[in-house]
Amino acid sequence: MSAITASSECPCGSGRVYGDCCQPHIEGAAEPASAEALMRARYSAHVVADLDYVWNTTDPAKADEVDRITARRWAEESEWLGLDIRHCERGGEGDDDGAVEFVCEYRDRQGKRHRHHELALFRRIDGRWYFHDAAAPKVEQVRREQPKVGRNEPCPCGSGKKYKKCCGAN
Repeated sequence: MSAITASSECPCGSGRVYGDCCQPHIEGAAEPASAEALMRARYSAHVVADLDYVWNTTDPAKADEVDRITARRWAEESEWLGLDIRHCERGGEGDDDGAVEFVCEYRDRQGKRHRHHELALFRRIDGRWYFHDAAAPKVEQVRREQPKVGRNEPCPCGSGKKYKKCCGAN
């Protein structure tokens, strides 16, 4: 990725410019007002390889659990391709905790593309948001509304053809 400047589009995907979005948080000029804002700023910190911000926004009770060498290598050697915030639960004004489900995509130094899907857990301590822990997101089982159509059964679209020769031919 090219160098990020204050007038560049923010890497977090908010649609705002970096100087009005994540940069003030990363540089210490402003505190994120929500768990989602902190999640976006932490992602942007990975993009610009400012891992000090990541350490400084990790819950002090969990700071010793961070493998700083591996995290720095991951940030510096990856090409960050985007952040998708899937769901936020709590984490706003008046809350002391929150969760942000997100997917970020990146390419490693060998050029292989990866997706990192996580449920990030946040805590507010003395008025400031911190990343506390991560969990695997809940996987929801997909249930069919209609019974499964067999290949040799009539196509449900009403064409009169077998499913395998009609809508199932794709």
